[in-house]
Amino acid sequence: MMLGNGKAVAGTCKLIRVLALAACALVLTGCSSPVRLMPTPLKFTTGYVDPFARGGQNGKSSFISLFYATNRAVLLESRQPVYTIFPSDTLRLGTALVRIGDGTLDWDRITALSTSDVERGRPILSLERLDEQASFDIGNETAPNAQTRAFLADINRALDASPQKDLIVYVHGFNNAVWRGTAQAAQFHHFTGRQAVVLAFLWPSAGSLLSYATDVRVARASVPAFARLVDMLLAHTDAEHINILAFSAGARIASEGLAVLSRPRQGESPEDVRARLRLGQVYFAAPDEDVDRFVADLSTYIPFTSRVTLSANMNDSALRLAARHQGIARAGRPNREVLDSEQWRFVTDASKRQNFDIINIDSRKIPGLHRRAHGFWYGNAWVSSDVLMQFLWHKPPQERGLESHVTSGGLRFWAFPPDYEARVRTLLRER
Repeated sequence: MMLGNGKAVAGTCKLIRVLALAACALVLTGCSSPVRLMPTPLKFTTGYVDPFARGGQNGKSSFISLFYATNRAVLLESRQPVYTIFPSDTLRLGTALVRIGDGTLDWDRITALSTSDVERGRPILSLERLDEQASFDIGNETAPNAQTRAFLADINRALDASPQKDLIVYVHGFNNAVWRGTAQAAQFHHFTGRQAVVLAFLWPSAGSLLSYATDVRVARASVPAFARLVDMLLAHTDAEHINILAFSAGARIASEGLAVLSRPRQGESPEDVRARLRLGQVYFAAPDEDVDRFVADLSTYIPFTSRVTLSANMNDSALRLAARHQGIARAGRPNREVLDSEQWRFVTDASKRQNFDIINIDSRKIPGLHRRAHGFWYGNAWVSSDVLMQFLWHKPPQERGLESHVTSGGLRFWAFPPDYEARVRTLLRER
């Protein structure tokens, strides 16, 4: 039987590929909707403590200030630059100011919203301004210039004023314009009780529904910039640990970047590498990375971290489509069959004997969680509460109220128990 004109068939196939990519993009993104204040984490709704008590008076404002770094190119050099979607060989550093609401919300109202479990009517977070303070060539290994030293001094002053002496680096996911990635990092900082010092790594995502394939390539190309940034922060700040929160496609950058940093330099022993890195909590939320590549990187850097966590929703529709596009299972929706026997032995051993935790994000066990959710780390009160407790408390899963399980293949994972809310209340009363 004839299938028709060859050009027509080819055109149809191309159309199908475009439509599939568009569907993938639509699911992977939160569309272009504004960033609203995320549902209040469970630990903020108990009423046992004032969650902002340790944030200081400077934090009691509708404005949220945080640090940022980006390898985006700029249109014009300026103190307040306009960043493009194109990667560059320059790392740019500065501060961002994000506002909660339209300017009419006072601190009492923001506190009420931030301690309430009501999800309707959440205010929009908007990027007010970016102030670039320093820039330097990523490949230049010389000492930081004067502007960069001043930026690092600002971080050290923030660490000195904070009850949390760790620096948290947030790496956003696919389809994140500058304003979106900054707003996500800002609300994470807000829900630490404004205690933590947070820096957003704003890699040059195209911020477009149809840009997934481009973002995949750009994310991989951003690894050297991320590695250089973290290396500089380790060498020139007073942070007790550098913590990493990487979401979705940001996991490509963080995972490979940490592997690069963990390779011994000339004359270094494993003890030297551990002392140089000072890596604390590394959290991968729904990581969009090839599962075999993720495991290979993990084996390199896990000995030099306090804890590595992977949270995975096996029904994540975004990662299901990403797997089809990439041709391999994603780390945030792993498939054992993709791993060889040696990799599987490493993962099972790491889950039981090392500091590697896999958290099963199951909508049947977690109230309010959409079955196919991808952005669950900030979109669900139970999950975000656990993320925050991990970064603020540095406790293992069993001390954060989670339950241990083991698969028939010997892999240990953690899950939210039915009485999780009661467990969190008990934990907060005991602190």
